[in-house]
Amino acid sequence: MSEAAPQQPAPGRDPLSPEAAAAVRSYAGRERARTNELAAVLEDIAANGLPRPEDCTPWEELRDAQYRRLGVLDHGADVA
Repeated sequence: MSEAAPQQPAPGRDPLSPEAAAAVRSYAGRERARTNELAAVLEDIAANGLPRPEDCTPWEELRDAQYRRLGVLDHGADVA
């Protein structure tokens, strides 16, 4: 996405610094990409149905992997 030219804020709004505006645009782009990915998954489910449970990763494994990425779990300890 190209860099937008500086403009005056709308009435009643405070302007952002160029760095803050760039950060907000970057965040918007990442969220747009995540939303597009989710939409593609939902469209696939609508077109092809749900995957069989035995072909899926159990939610507990996904949760624990995310906890490890976040540093919440030590050495693969289980969350009760």
